[in-house]
Amino acid sequence: MQVIVNDLLTNYQVIESKNGLNILFLHGWGDSIEGQRDFLNTLSGIGMVTALDLPGFGSSQMPQRAWTIFDYAKFVSEFCQKVKLGKIDLIIGHSNGGAIAIKAIASEVIKPTRAVLIGASGIRASSSTRAKALLVATKTGKAISSPFPKSIKNKLRSKVYESVGSDMLVAEHMKETFKNVVSDDLQEDAKNVNIPVLLIYGELDKSTPTKYGLIYHELMANSTFEIVGGAGHFVQQEKPEIVEQLIKDFVS
Repeated sequence: MQVIVNDLLTNYQVIESKNGLNILFLHGWGDSIEGQRDFLNTLSGIGMVTALDLPGFGSSQMPQRAWTIFDYAKFVSEFCQKVKLGKIDLIIGHSNGGAIAIKAIASEVIKPTRAVLIGASGIRASSSTRAKALLVATKTGKAISSPFPKSIKNKLRSKVYESVGSDMLVAEHMKETFKNVVSDDLQEDAKNVNIPVLLIYGELDKSTPTKYGLIYHELMANSTFEIVGGAGHFVQQEKPEIVEQLIKDFVS
């Protein structure tokens, strides 16, 4: 389905459920509804799922200027109003989607009952380290689009992930937005998240390591922290049954 939100054509999907929870899902940087389809179907066993391609990704239109995480948070709020989503029982965000959820909750542009943050990004390095990371990420992002063998591209992609501490693969058309996003440290925002939060991180995640989850756990007064063994950054795809059960236990 498609809808115009703040002059941007926005692609979204609603998966109906017999269960009563109203769930909003936010994907990570460079991802889309399509990339999370299996997980979204899994979530439909918990409640009705609404998911959107965030502007600049999937089949949604690209913003006309460089956005910040707060711009994305406001947009998600406007989307929810446009599609008349109503009261959100549970917001689930993966990686940068988790960062957007944190910003949205802390700034009160979205007021869900609970939140699940899966490999949430937003814990940034020091300013000097961050500047070096942006330089590496920008150069490496260009290299990824060149005709290297897949094995080399995968190594370069990992270098990008580790340099910025998230799943922020640089999309050339979103480079300026990317710079804004990876410059925003959300630790102060996290202190203002007072609703029940479930933090899920993969034991082997190098993009958003478990230490990020621990930091958020210490900052969020009403949070639960879970580490899924043997899983990396896309823990919800690698260990879907475990993640599903953790969420079911959390909402029950």
